[in-house]
Amino acid sequence: MSIVIAVDGPAASGKGTLAKKLAAHFGFHHLDTGALYRLVALGVVEAGADPADEPAALKAALAVDPARSGDPAIRTKDIGRIASQVSVYPTVRAALFDFQRSFSAREPGAVLDGRDIGTVICPEAAAKLFVDARPEVRAHRRWLELKDQGPSEVEILIDVKARDERDRSRAAAPLKPAPDAYLLDTSDLDIEPAFAAALEAVRPAIEEKLKALPKG
Repeated sequence: MSIVIAVDGPAASGKGTLAKKLAAHFGFHHLDTGALYRLVALGVVEAGADPADEPAALKAALAVDPARSGDPAIRTKDIGRIASQVSVYPTVRAALFDFQRSFSAREPGAVLDGRDIGTVICPEAAAKLFVDARPEVRAHRRWLELKDQGPSEVEILIDVKARDERDRSRAAAPLKPAPDAYLLDTSDLDIEPAFAAALEAVRPAIEEKLKALPKG
């Protein structure tokens, strides 16, 4: 039996960093599901296709190689923007659903971060976090990551707000907290205090599940 921690939230909220640290703490597997959508975006670009072409996006989704999730090419501002565009397609989301569900079954547990983990992918997760921060804070964080690529902080703020609107208003798996998710605002928290708060929120449920696992 696998134990799942679902970590959802908008771009640059800190959910990925917290998910990695939670996975390391508990000895669980970690999946950045946003990387899958970035890989779809990269596939669309490499095919010379239009992100507005849903069949082309689906074709890229069906060919996604998770082994490429560490490719620096998927971490650019443009790929992030296209990933947000292709993620609105129900066919693309359905194509990636089985891989995410399969990953969540890895023992002894898995931490998945994304935008619909607690609501769609793993609604039965043992613990759920919804990580958020003010748009201006998230834009500054993303600018620190991308400033070498040239965008201004104002441009990134505009992009962050546009992406939020797409993610929250899409028909398929819109970004929203699961009813039973713990809401964590990281606007005024550095990494370690944010991790301490996240750990405190999920630890009781996870430790209870760990105790129930068969010994040996």
